[in-house]
Amino acid sequence: QVQLVESGGGLVQPGGSLTLSCAASGFAFSNYPMAWYRQAPGKERELVTNITSTGGRTNYADSVKGRFTISRDNAKSTVSLQMNSLKPEDTALYLCNADPPLRGGPRRRYFWGQGTQVTVSS
Repeated sequence: QVQLVESGGGLVQPGGSLTLSCAASGFAFSNYPMAWYRQAPGKERELVTNITSTGGRTNYADSVKGRFTISRDNAKSTVSLQMNSLKPEDTALYLCNADPPLRGGPRRRYFWGQGTQVTVSS
């Protein structure tokens, strides 16, 4: 039973900072690259950043490069996202998952958590 539980979102002013956390269970966390995704209303879900299974390499969307930092703790099966210099366009529902997203069972359904809302507004 895969579970992905995001937390840490909230309302923040432009230029502010926020740290998101994701607690994962039900799969071999340390074997998977992990990622943060985000989705704003009316827009497609996009990949924000990912990190290799060991945490040795990271990648970032151009829109967040230099402002966001992804990290993971395989002993705790958690992945975090440090968000600095936040902009209104960062407003979205943020979700964690493997990269590519996990899916399983006979119907090959995708496993997604509820996400955590980040709203950047003055």
